[in-house]
Amino acid sequence: MSDRTVADVVGETLARLGADLVFGVVGSGHPHVTNALVANGARFVATRHEGGAATAADAYARVSGRPGVITVHQGGGLTNAMTGIAEAAKSRTPLIVLAVEPAAGRVDQGALAHAVGAVGDRVHGPASAVADTTRAWRTAVLQRRTVVLHLPMDVQAEAAEPDEVPPAPAMQPPRASDDAVTALAHLLKNAGRPVFIAGRGALCARAEVEALAAAAGALLATSAAAKGLFAGDDWNLDVSGGFATPPAAELIRDADVVVAWGASLDGWTTRHGALIGPDAAVVQVDLEPSAFGVHHRVDLGICGDARLTALAVAGALPDQRQAYRTDEVRAKLRDRGRWRDVGYTDTGDGSTIDPRTLAVTLDDLLPAERVIAVDAGDFMGYPSMFLSVPDHHGFVFTQAFPSIGSGLASALGAALASPGRLPVAACGGGGFLTGIAELDTIRRLGLGMLIVVWNDEASGTGPAGHGLSTVVVPETDLAAIARGHGCAAVTVRRPEDLDPVREWLAGPRELPMVVDAKVTAAHPSWWEAEPFGGH
Repeated sequence: MSDRTVADVVGETLARLGADLVFGVVGSGHPHVTNALVANGARFVATRHEGGAATAADAYARVSGRPGVITVHQGGGLTNAMTGIAEAAKSRTPLIVLAVEPAAGRVDQGALAHAVGAVGDRVHGPASAVADTTRAWRTAVLQRRTVVLHLPMDVQAEAAEPDEVPPAPAMQPPRASDDAVTALAHLLKNAGRPVFIAGRGALCARAEVEALAAAAGALLATSAAAKGLFAGDDWNLDVSGGFATPPAAELIRDADVVVAWGASLDGWTTRHGALIGPDAAVVQVDLEPSAFGVHHRVDLGICGDARLTALAVAGALPDQRQAYRTDEVRAKLRDRGRWRDVGYTDTGDGSTIDPRTLAVTLDDLLPAERVIAVDAGDFMGYPSMFLSVPDHHGFVFTQAFPSIGSGLASALGAALASPGRLPVAACGGGGFLTGIAELDTIRRLGLGMLIVVWNDEASGTGPAGHGLSTVVVPETDLAAIARGHGCAAVTVRRPEDLDPVREWLAGPRELPMVVDAKVTAAHPSWWEAEPFGGH
């Protein structure tokens, strides 16, 4: 009889399917399956908290394009990870959560998974271990879902024999109907000011959507989560919504046709609908019909793959049109297309630095090859609007289920997914301290990460116009705290205080660098005004 167990078979199967990096905090219930993953070639990254493991795995999957994997022990291990799992589930991140389950537990772990929008699955026994594990993996990959794979403790200890991974079924992405293609082609043929807004559902369709936009004379924009997708295109408006520059917002508002490619058109992307004109024809292209019109009215819903739909519509269009791509629009984008070109009055006073000046100075200082992970909080507009990224792999924005404290763990996962780029964690003061457990993980792994804290001596986020007595905190020396963790650190009150960062960037960057930037608090987070309008 073999001494192999179900836990061994599950770990081996996941590694054979492609699990190359696993995050987690090893507890009493899952060392065997974790060791099996490592024995079969996967790398295990031990985080300090299960919440950090889930968030790091989410970011790793977003940047690398490969499924993320985490292992958690029963009970508290899973509940600790739930905020990160909820973010991944709402973002449709392909993620496998190996969740150990006690034989007689009093917490319904399956209900937890379902409650946050994840798919719950289970390893039922030795005979089905390979099939169960493979089914969970393919659900994550093919349907872009977060799957909580329950592994009962009594089942994982049973003897099992390895088996061949069943062949993957042939999967074809859905194609838009001929009528839908004709209808969209007709709209674009007659449009004078078309705008395309691409979301995460179009990340694999840049070339095709760009080509169709060129043929239709459309301007290009993205949701915040897809920032960087059209980087380098002359007709790129960057991010739609609260982060849009005044010229970009004006151009989107004046559009007569708006096409959403794999974007939900939620309140963040449309400023609660105010960014799309009442007379504009709105088209939504998505893999799931249930997504149509959830957040914004839709005049034409097209069920289909973004890449294939863009190709089909391009083939149905006549000759290339100018439409919105006029010399006047080109000049507007050239002169004021970036936030740094819009102009502002610097409010730094020597004791604090203007948060916009901090971001602009960093944008000039950092190498172009960078990956930026942005925490939640009132500060988040500054790095999102003023820091450029080379492509969509260079930006991680975990705001589908926002919670301060995700920035360090997101940057950890992004750094491991893109070793050739400078990882940058953008945090607020409260978020930095909330997620500080993973600062030790970052240092322990020797990651040369730049961690920038927009520190306005407050903790929390919320609607503009409310009193600050519940969020203001005494000044905290975050640089000293970072040094205590073994990191390099500097306090910044003026642009010239960033000189140590310049020296650190020159190398060898053996330690993380933490920038405790004391920023002015004179500028409310105006980009949150519309999304919080209903609060």
